[in-house]
Amino acid sequence: MLETYSIEQIGETTLAVWHGDLHKKKTSGGRKSFYRKKRRRERGSFPAETTLGDAKKRVKRGHGGNLKIRLLKAAYANISDPATGKTQKVEILRVTENLANVDYNRRGVITKGTIIETPLGKARVTSRPGRDGMVNALLMTEKAP
Repeated sequence: MLETYSIEQIGETTLAVWHGDLHKKKTSGGRKSFYRKKRRRERGSFPAETTLGDAKKRVKRGHGGNLKIRLLKAAYANISDPATGKTQKVEILRVTENLANVDYNRRGVITKGTIIETPLGKARVTSRPGRDGMVNALLMTEKAP
């Protein structure tokens, strides 16, 4: 027989990503005993995993009423040139490499530290697109051999 569940049973009370420390071990190496249930303030979320495409954002409410803008897809980046000190909005051509994760590198996910290719040249991402809602990057200088 098919059972139905309320939103409380399958929603936020399950806490799929949980940042509490009750599941960790004590400093002595023993196991902690659960003296209470999980709290809503300890809930986490899954990463945004920003990819290339037409801009797509999600606004998420954080602890204390703060807002996080999750950038799901990005087409443009704010590129700063350290030599001239100028910043301009430029289209992202492709993701060259992502050292954060081999899987992210293959899938073209943009995170902090990712190297992207633009019409101005290669640039390294300095912002956190999944949290800041934008892609900021520094233009990389080509080193002579």
